[in-house]
Amino acid sequence: MQIAMIGLGRMGANMARRLARGGHRCVVYDLDPQAVAAVAAEDGIEGADSLATLVERCERPRSLWLMVPAGVAVDATLNSLAPHLNEGDLVVDGGNSYFKDDLRRAEQLARHGVHYMDAGTSGGVWGLERGYCLMVGGPEPAFRQLEPALATLAPGVGEIERTPGRDGEPDSSERGYLLCGPVGAGHFAKMVHNGIEYGLMQAYAEGLDILRGARSQTLPAAQRYDFDLARLTELWRRGSVVGSWLLDLTATALQRDGELGRYSGVVEDSGEGRWTIQTAIEEAVPADVLSAALYTRFRSRQQHTFAEKVLSAMREQFGGHLEQTTG
Repeated sequence: MQIAMIGLGRMGANMARRLARGGHRCVVYDLDPQAVAAVAAEDGIEGADSLATLVERCERPRSLWLMVPAGVAVDATLNSLAPHLNEGDLVVDGGNSYFKDDLRRAEQLARHGVHYMDAGTSGGVWGLERGYCLMVGGPEPAFRQLEPALATLAPGVGEIERTPGRDGEPDSSERGYLLCGPVGAGHFAKMVHNGIEYGLMQAYAEGLDILRGARSQTLPAAQRYDFDLARLTELWRRGSVVGSWLLDLTATALQRDGELGRYSGVVEDSGEGRWTIQTAIEEAVPADVLSAALYTRFRSRQQHTFAEKVLSAMREQFGGHLEQTTG
């Protein structure tokens, strides 16, 4: 199929590349002409110098995928796109937007007869090779229109063992993408996914900080241990119940530098953690671990521990997020 990609940052550019390598025809646009030129150099990808040109080069009904920062950038892009679209066209927001904004945007585009979908996208800078986990919200006909692209972007079944009780042909969830529900459901699922991610990262970070603290001279000599964290996390990757991709990435960072000296421990939050806690409050659902993980990120901008260095290292490993200074 043909699909347009708007926004060629860390993820958008690689998603366009993965689609093109999977046999799809892509038209791409970004505010930065150099970003467009870099991606359009690949086979199967055509660049556009404006949103109007991008829309002109797409066959109807058009499928347009946005990978731009959540918030005002999404609204500005949609406002610029809408006058050029036709009834039956489909716009997908694949960024980390707030699910309540999806409801408003879907209603706005519906006035033009344009379909809107939200796609929570997980995979970070590794998605080009590993594929992207896609949590989708929107009407089923629009989902079916987009499904060939979703199937290409997703990891596929791969070598993961099937969950006991699952028989027959693998469904889309086993291939790495899922229609989670109507508009907003995809970003809702991704919001909670990222909230959980905060908690998992915090658990690893605190545990490794305790292990590192075991060498402290304030402890009785017989109770001091000098753990090799790089080797210990490598050990845990092999058969441990706490094994995960996050642990894999942590082991990689520690192998490079066991003290994580290049990190200060200033840890940003990208919004989804806050929204998860706000939603938990609205639902009256206790979220002790996720709340604590979010508040730790706030504290990290004032004082830092080795645990926060671990968080910074993980964020850079999976998402290419560089530490921000406190100044």
